[in-house]
Amino acid sequence: MPSEAPAPERITQRICEAIKGQITAGQLGPGARLPSTRALAAEWGVSRTTVTAAYEQLIAEGYLETRQGTRAQVAQGLGLAPASPGQVELSAFPDRLSTFGQRLAEFPLPLVANTERLVADFRYGDLATADFPMLAWRKAVTGALLRRQPRLRYGDPCGSLGLRAALQGYLWRARGLRCEAEQIIVVNGSQQGLDLCARLLLDPGDRAAMEDPGYNLARQVFLAAGAEVIPVTVDREGMRTKGLPAARLAYATPSHQFPLGSVMSAGRRRELLAWAGQNGAHVIEDDYDSEYRFDIAPIPPLQAMDEAGRVIYLGTVSKTLSPTLRLGYLVVPTSLAAAFAKAKRLTDRHTPGLEQEALAELIGSGAYERHVRRVRRRNGERRATLLATLSETLGDAVTVVGADAGLHVVVWLNRVPKVQEDALIARAHAAGLGIYPVTPLYAPAPAAVQPDMAGLVMGYASLDEQAIERGVRTLGEVLKAFVAEENAG
Repeated sequence: MPSEAPAPERITQRICEAIKGQITAGQLGPGARLPSTRALAAEWGVSRTTVTAAYEQLIAEGYLETRQGTRAQVAQGLGLAPASPGQVELSAFPDRLSTFGQRLAEFPLPLVANTERLVADFRYGDLATADFPMLAWRKAVTGALLRRQPRLRYGDPCGSLGLRAALQGYLWRARGLRCEAEQIIVVNGSQQGLDLCARLLLDPGDRAAMEDPGYNLARQVFLAAGAEVIPVTVDREGMRTKGLPAARLAYATPSHQFPLGSVMSAGRRRELLAWAGQNGAHVIEDDYDSEYRFDIAPIPPLQAMDEAGRVIYLGTVSKTLSPTLRLGYLVVPTSLAAAFAKAKRLTDRHTPGLEQEALAELIGSGAYERHVRRVRRRNGERRATLLATLSETLGDAVTVVGADAGLHVVVWLNRVPKVQEDALIARAHAAGLGIYPVTPLYAPAPAAVQPDMAGLVMGYASLDEQAIERGVRTLGEVLKAFVAEENAG
């Protein structure tokens, strides 16, 4: 059966591209006349209407010009320009980035690893697809689609009122956090929340205090804003708040320090709030995985102790639903709400409305909290398997910290010096194991003191028990061979 003839619009486009090509190649110079519509139609075997449409398109784009009673001709200034002696190439004028862009250019982009052939991938932040509440989410999305609005329009930059009201109730039930819906700013994931904080609270040259080790993308956000990031060491009581330097901003994960897992003590929480009041500073409280508590009771947020309006609370559903949804929220002091609303509007007008409505429905129906309870139990089972297998397989060769909460642990390799960390990681990847070093989460030396031993951040929320056991056994084999070779050398 012969193929269907191309639509007239496609033929028109082909004629346009052919004429543009001749102009670009210099075959048709400025002022050159084109064939009449009748002649070109006969040449292409199409109607004069199709050729006329092509000429009109090229005239609209500025490639051709015409006068009444004359044929179309190539517009002046088009075609190949003769090279003049000493002509400077475009590469002599490279793109100029702003100082913000230049700071960004120094940050490495993460490699997109191929994880299909790995025995196990312990990448932190990944969740199991099977854990996503597909039926409940589909029902919520369908309900949002069926509630047709009379018009499609831009929404409130702070987020839909329905979602903010739902979050207000959820935060009180789950975290004991009191706020008004007007204090909540819905953002595209916690990363946008951090970016808004940096833009609004930091000028170039300002200082930002930050836990060390800590979340690397938070550090980069502050550096990109031109701030000087002051690393503050952490211990079993969280960030060391005594003697904090003067700064405009502090970033902390008090309920579950990332990545080491400690909980900030009540005394240090009071010291941090007092420091903020004395310095006129704000504290970003990143409560990134507060839903996951296993051997300890939920820790009240720092924001619940704040009476002076110095804490900005940052939350996300990336660890409960999916990081692909890009849904997070800020709870800002009332005095900052208008500024954050304006900044959010300039950034992207507002977070996608359909996802907001679906999440509001999920929270309002109780399905979200039922889901959280279910995945908390499921991840508790994964955690127990990981800890048991690490103990059985590696014993005193490792020290595990941060296992009381969250979706990852830090595993210190007691027999591998830090200088050998990269070599071990490469060996593990060659064996089909995805493991990730803790070193990049520390501020660059000599600004911070790093441990002498190698360490791994091991996430487990995307793996089943069998994959966790296989991965730990593979790690044991790699570690045993690696240490033996190093000792033999």
